[in-house]
Amino acid sequence: MDKHLLALWKAVPSGNVKHEEIAKTLGFSTKQTSRYIKKWIAEGWFDYTAGRGRGNLSALVWLKDVEAIYEEQFMEIIDQQAVEESSKYLLYDWSRESKLRLLNQFRLKFGYFQDTDEVDRLIVPRRHKLLTLHPLEAIDMQSANMVANVFNRLVSVDENGVVSPEIAHTWDLQATRLRIYLHKGVKFHDGTTLSAGDVVACLDRLRAHPYFKSLWEPVTSVKAAATFVVDFYFPKGCSYCLQMLGMMNASIYKESGDKVWGTGPFYGAENSEDKTSLKAFSDYFLKRPLLDVVDFVQVPRDFEITYHSANHPKDEATFQVESDAGFGIVVMNAFRPTDIQRQEVRDYVHYVIAKHRHSISDYHPRALPNAKSCLAGYDQQYTMQKIERPHITQALVLKAVKHYEKSAIWLKDALEKEGIPVQIQWMSFAEKLLDHGLDQQGDLFLHGEVLEMNQNFSFFYFLKNSYSPLAANISKNQQVLALLERYAQTPFGEWTALNLQVEKALIESSIMIPLYYEKRQVPFSADLMNITITHFGYVDYSNLWVRPRIE
Repeated sequence: MDKHLLALWKAVPSGNVKHEEIAKTLGFSTKQTSRYIKKWIAEGWFDYTAGRGRGNLSALVWLKDVEAIYEEQFMEIIDQQAVEESSKYLLYDWSRESKLRLLNQFRLKFGYFQDTDEVDRLIVPRRHKLLTLHPLEAIDMQSANMVANVFNRLVSVDENGVVSPEIAHTWDLQATRLRIYLHKGVKFHDGTTLSAGDVVACLDRLRAHPYFKSLWEPVTSVKAAATFVVDFYFPKGCSYCLQMLGMMNASIYKESGDKVWGTGPFYGAENSEDKTSLKAFSDYFLKRPLLDVVDFVQVPRDFEITYHSANHPKDEATFQVESDAGFGIVVMNAFRPTDIQRQEVRDYVHYVIAKHRHSISDYHPRALPNAKSCLAGYDQQYTMQKIERPHITQALVLKAVKHYEKSAIWLKDALEKEGIPVQIQWMSFAEKLLDHGLDQQGDLFLHGEVLEMNQNFSFFYFLKNSYSPLAANISKNQQVLALLERYAQTPFGEWTALNLQVEKALIESSIMIPLYYEKRQVPFSADLMNITITHFGYVDYSNLWVRPRIE
């Protein structure tokens, strides 16, 4: 199947047409278009009579229904080929009716299956390719979720902030030192046994990493006290050391050549543009996963994701599992030498956002307008009074990724309704991950954040990490910096008040403006069991299983 031929079928009916228009439709040069036309004529798709002279009309007469033939071929491919092989054809420019029929058939390839050799396999659709499986590079939500399944942390931290053993089986916490005792016999996926030296080497790389260096600043050294004992030293105190060890970037790994080995319930068996495959690790030191393989297969962005099993028909009832998909904010670059540096300009933008925030759901249906706080369950009770529009010398530059396209268009429309010109600069997701530092070339940023597990620590981590657009503003804001220094000496149970204080300072200076909450709802079929939501609102695949239907 040729996507260019399908595109031509949809765009150009039988009749007169300019050769240049065909080239424009296909995105080819005129010479390249001529070669393709000759090929398609030879294959019997259409007749074509070229116009004589430049700019004269040519005549094209279709002999076959390209989409109908291709749809029939694609149906056979879906039935006969692996799902990752057939998924790429969904990206073709199908008509709405054809795509609906193809999607309905394609969805049957996802869910739980048991192979002939009794391998339990879950095939899961994914909308974005996996960027990385390295814990230090996994700063997007999907990569971090994969890291959660492939690697372990020394401890785990639940949504209430309770710390539980993982690779560590116990610990001694003192005012200036934390001693961790490791499980014996923990194996990496390459078969080698984990020791305290591996933990020290891994965490030393984390402490030196530019994204996380600030977070780890209170910890002055990490040392192997014995083969299975690790000491952390923080002479000035570090109230959050245990919670920090439960974060995704603190996953324990070992590098060997170009390989990164974990100790988790699954190991990465395959990773390509079309599919990422995780397989159960037989020597896992905790409970082995009940699934043998989890395949994540690339699908179009508009693909409806449902978790079901092969023995549970798609038309049977499903139930919705809801999880937090994070919050959205507008960040203003208060230290960029443009109009946005002026407090009255930022306050006016803030006023416009507050005035129009209720309408964001009209653009982004899953967005729930948030005028309260980034911290769920709290209210800063902050209102903006009407402000006169200040003089603006040039359009404000709004930087956003296509993932936030609807919210970006909403913000541009709202600001321009109130007399503020806006220029949008679109970034790819990969470009956004690199767009940080002290010299960001944008006035406004749309940023979405998903808190990992515990809200209090995750919000602090969001403030401290160096890859959000907020980092440059915080690094120059003395009031916020002074507040951040208090966390290391503040008992973790008292962090809510401190988080709210920092957030209020950022809101009052019109640097960070809460915009919306977002929820994720994923339908599951009734025979998928033990569904629990873990890091970043994703399903914990290590505990998922299917209740078999036994005749």
